[in-house]
Amino acid sequence: MKKDVLIEIKGVYRQDGQEDQVELLTEGSYYKRNGHYYIAYDESEATGFEGTHTVLKVEEDGKVTLIRSGGTRSQLIIQRGVRHQCHYDTGVGSMTIGISGDRVDSYLDDHGGRLEFAYSLDINTLLASENRVSIHVREQPTP
Repeated sequence: MKKDVLIEIKGVYRQDGQEDQVELLTEGSYYKRNGHYYIAYDESEATGFEGTHTVLKVEEDGKVTLIRSGGTRSQLIIQRGVRHQCHYDTGVGSMTIGISGDRVDSYLDDHGGRLEFAYSLDINTLLASENRVSIHVREQPTP
């Protein structure tokens, strides 16, 4: 199963009392492999990661792995109640950051669905930002 899909991403990022929102509607692919769902798309200038390919791996145990390749290379693991140390490329350099998963809710099936997760990001154990992401995956209409 591999499908061409429309992917709607809404992100809310809170840092130092300021809140910023990002919305993206893009085309991508959606597939299932070894019991895990994958959402794949190319980033755009709107997200600040132009030239980067992003894959979200959604596991049944509520773990989401975000893998970026191309212009920016990163791997972030979001898992409720667990802090993972992850590699993050800022575009001007790489660093190790902490990702503490607050919530992962997956409503995905073979036709698409929703994925929502929230996490805190820390640098040297100091809180850098709190983040909420909502992703809606829909099959593209057949021509």
